[in-house]
Amino acid sequence: MARPAPWWWLRPLAALALALALVRVPSARAGQMPRPAERGPPVRLFTEEELARYSGEEDQPIYLAVKGVVFDVTSGKEFYGRGAPYNALAGKDSSRGVAKMSLDPADLTHDISGLTAKELEALDDIFSKVYKAKYPIVGYTARRILNEDGSPNLDFKPEDQPHFDIKDEF
Repeated sequence: MARPAPWWWLRPLAALALALALVRVPSARAGQMPRPAERGPPVRLFTEEELARYSGEEDQPIYLAVKGVVFDVTSGKEFYGRGAPYNALAGKDSSRGVAKMSLDPADLTHDISGLTAKELEALDDIFSKVYKAKYPIVGYTARRILNEDGSPNLDFKPEDQPHFDIKDEF
C-alpha cells in the first residue's frame, strides 16, 4: 500500500487559505476601529417596589411588566401616563389584566393562574404583537428571575433582545 505524501494534511489548509483570500472581508478604514454593535440600556432586575416608581406619576420613564418582562412604554404616555386610560397598568406586572383586558384592581397582578385557554392565548398575542413589537425591554421582574425563596428560577429564558446577554447583565 502506498503511503500518502508527508504534506497531505496541508491540502485542506491551503484550500481554506485560498477560499479566504478570494472572499472579500470588509475591514475598517485605515486608522479607524470598527464600531461595536449598538446596545440599548442595560437590562435590569426590578422588585415590585422599584417598578412602582415608574408608574407615570413622577418625572420618570413609564414602565409596565407583562409576563415578567419590563417594557418602557414612555413613548405611549398618552395611553399609560398620569390620567391616561391605561395608567392603571403602569408601574407593575399587570399580566392578568392584560390577559382579561381588565383594569379592575383585582386583575392588576402578575398572577395568571386560573385563566382560560382563550385568555392565555390573548396574553401571548398582546405580549408579542403589542409590547414586544412596540416597546423596548428594559428588564425583568425579580419574580420572573427568582423563586420565592430567592433561588434562581431555572425556567427563566430571556426574551429575544439583541443586546441581552444574561452573563453580562446580572
